[in-house]
Amino acid sequence: MTRFQNKSVLVTGGSSGIGFAAAKAFADEGARVVITGRDAAALETARDALGADTVAIQNDAGSIGAARELAAALSAAGIRLDAVFINAGTAKFAPFVDVDEALWDATFNTNVKGAYFQIQSLVPLLNRGASIVINGSINARLGMPSSSVYAASKAAVISLAKTLSAELLPHGIRVNVVSPGPVQTPLYGKLGLDAAALEATAAQILSQVPAGRFGTPEEIASTVLHLSATESAFIVGTEIIVDGGMSQL
Repeated sequence: MTRFQNKSVLVTGGSSGIGFAAAKAFADEGARVVITGRDAAALETARDALGADTVAIQNDAGSIGAARELAAALSAAGIRLDAVFINAGTAKFAPFVDVDEALWDATFNTNVKGAYFQIQSLVPLLNRGASIVINGSINARLGMPSSSVYAASKAAVISLAKTLSAELLPHGIRVNVVSPGPVQTPLYGKLGLDAAALEATAAQILSQVPAGRFGTPEEIASTVLHLSATESAFIVGTEIIVDGGMSQL
């Protein structure tokens, strides 16, 4: 398929996991893809894998200044956008009694403040009919122990998609959320847990997934592409949950 032929797409956090899978899927359907990330080496590797037409920009998703710099760089390059996947995020789990201000700030700076001001900075570069998809999480709908800060940050962006939809729809811009369940990505190795705790957490999560497995980044990416394509033009301010039935059954 070539749903994104002659279109430009931005994927934040596009060097690994769900972001890379989405970037590849967009590129495979003809898009010119821009990816961002903090790790320069990972970005270069991803760009090589995605193809010569890919633009890779090192950028801190939790910084308002970096959000504005990214928009300025795209504008200077003459790039206008038809789709944006706000995917960059962080996840650190800790029991409520152990959460400190640093963990709170790191999570909300990247997952909420960064997303908010990245979208604000990009609006002037969005073509009419453009789609914004924000990466949420089913943690916003579950009472999973040790996930209080992460879950709250994802609940915030789900709400944000609705309010931004109301404001941006008159400009021809749609905003929606894809909320993955457990997906096998490098993010699971960055939860702040030791190996034993990580293995126990993964086993406990898996036991709650009716589909009997973790999802794949490519399965989430296919939903992102659907929400970004003209075929979904009547889907506005909506959250699509992709979790193997974990939060539904």
